[in-house]
Amino acid sequence: LQDTSEACMRSRRIATVLGAITLLGSLIVTVPGTVFAGSGFTRQISAAGTANLRSSASPDVGFEQPEIRTEPDGDASAEEVDRSETEGAGAPVTAASGKRAKSNPELGVSFQGLNHRSQRLANGGNQFSLEPPDQGLCAGNGYVMETVNDVLRVYNTAGDPLIGVVDLNTFYGYAPAINRTTGVQGPFITDPSCYFDQATGRWFHVVLTLEVTPRGTFTGKNHLDLAVSQGSNPTGTWNIYRLPVQDDGTDGTPDHHCFTQPTPPAGRTNPSACLGDYPHIGADANGFYVTTNEYSFFGVNFIGAQIYAFSKGALASGASVVQVVQLNTNGAVDSSEGTQPGFTVWPAISPGTGQFATGAGGTEYFLSSNAADEATEPAGTTPGPRESDELIVWALTNTSSLASATPNINLTNKVLGVGDYSAPPKANQKAGDFPLGQCINDTTMSTPFGRGCWQFLFVAEPAHNEVESVLDSNDSRMQQVTYANGKLWGALDTAVSVGGATKAGVAWYIVKPDTSSGSLVAKVAREGILGLAGNNLTYPAIGVTPSGRGVMAFTVVGNDYYASAGYAAIDAVVGVGDIHIAASGLGPADGFTSYKAFVGNPPRTRWGDYGAAVSVGNSVWIASEYIAQTCTFAQYTSAPFGSCGATRTSLGNWSTRISRVTP
Repeated sequence: LQDTSEACMRSRRIATVLGAITLLGSLIVTVPGTVFAGSGFTRQISAAGTANLRSSASPDVGFEQPEIRTEPDGDASAEEVDRSETEGAGAPVTAASGKRAKSNPELGVSFQGLNHRSQRLANGGNQFSLEPPDQGLCAGNGYVMETVNDVLRVYNTAGDPLIGVVDLNTFYGYAPAINRTTGVQGPFITDPSCYFDQATGRWFHVVLTLEVTPRGTFTGKNHLDLAVSQGSNPTGTWNIYRLPVQDDGTDGTPDHHCFTQPTPPAGRTNPSACLGDYPHIGADANGFYVTTNEYSFFGVNFIGAQIYAFSKGALASGASVVQVVQLNTNGAVDSSEGTQPGFTVWPAISPGTGQFATGAGGTEYFLSSNAADEATEPAGTTPGPRESDELIVWALTNTSSLASATPNINLTNKVLGVGDYSAPPKANQKAGDFPLGQCINDTTMSTPFGRGCWQFLFVAEPAHNEVESVLDSNDSRMQQVTYANGKLWGALDTAVSVGGATKAGVAWYIVKPDTSSGSLVAKVAREGILGLAGNNLTYPAIGVTPSGRGVMAFTVVGNDYYASAGYAAIDAVVGVGDIHIAASGLGPADGFTSYKAFVGNPPRTRWGDYGAAVSVGNSVWIASEYIAQTCTFAQYTSAPFGSCGATRTSLGNWSTRISRVTP
């Protein structure tokens, strides 16, 4: 899973992690069925200044080199981020027809959010073309904030923008992603998420930042950047914190012994760095949590999910120094397949102020799955497409101690048996115009550079054999998790057999956890598989009201639909209801990751690596990626090149949809 060119495709991991990696000052202990971790690696970080949401005018440009961020040394690329080691689809499971839930969700306000054009042209055009958007959404106090790679915007609840499009490099106080005058590159920011905490009245925003040299070489240093609003209005001032996560023993990090690059290029200051990939956020009454998937930055091995726990009160108060506890899940899961690391251990968010789990000194819950290669290969099994019938529930207890000088938190997990799920296949698209691909194929159009539309995009002539793409459907990792009405709600992508064909679908889970006895007890209250004949459902996200009525958002795409923003009701009594369309797609995805000429063979059409859903009152705000425009080859090649009437840019046409649904 990446945000720019896949010209340097990473091969399947060729080495497994040998032995266990322990945190300094703690030891992970395995016992049958349940795993306990010590109090973790504790350090302090200082506030790094303040920020405000500032936007600038957007030019209308067709194509500027470089459009895609790649390393000048040819040693690595942005394939370093948003990684997935799983290759190929697993065995499909039968998708049951969704019954109607107790109430039919009512679609309220629905509007187009950020898109590739607004992202690429932000900050005066000093941005790269990026896929996928990696969509984050948060709402509360009369505001809705959307954040994607690499911008954010704030709206009112009617969908009216309150500010312009703000690029994340500027927001976090960095140089532009690229200075189009000098060519100097700024830090690479990716994987944004946001959260409004009603209990403290604060907005939280998190990204992963990779340091680069002015020429664009990754140095190895990477950190989680955390912004916390000073008040309940997100358009005001924010406090900034930076947490190094390269875990090579520098900058106060533990040393997890990631792969060491033997002959690093000039400027690579941390050749033994780990990478804190795919950060996601959650909160309980006491703490704010960020989890990452840790890989070797310049190698191919997976270490394990990392959990970072902060005192929510300290962050909300704008403390000048904040303590953080890091827990390493390497070797923490006692699966039926053997000892495994945690992979995509997604922390829960909760609606309102009274939905937090308060037992065992305060508890934060997480969910994860283990069909992906990252979870199974460290156990010594043979690489290949993955299936599983296990779901892992995690509990971090005594979180009230995070406010003390000596936090004493405990991480516990329990492996639950569930129905089979597996890595999904790619998602086919309804046929339509794909003008970027057609431009690459064209050899006859007259241009200022010679014959062929491809001349606008390349110096060396590419092969002219591009076809409409299939969309990436994820790798069975857990998606957004919500704790509401005493239950955990989560979903993931899976291969399904529906209508006589194998498609991408959704496996969903409602789990009832409890820590009141002093140990983690959990059971599956309800689970199911959702599919749609002839079509694919991808990247689910579930938001749930305090009363336990939920909405699941996803993308619908296939024989009958261009990529569309879809949703369904969900509750713990009858499960998932009918599939609805919030906004219909207008054409195929037509971005640069779809084509061999840009990313190599086979291409991997990047789709939003996650969606978002959040409860506010008795409604749920949802966000999904979809395609909101279409145009012909003639329209694409009209001036300004690639603009199609200011609906896209030359290298991408993804868009997002934000909707309020009342279940």
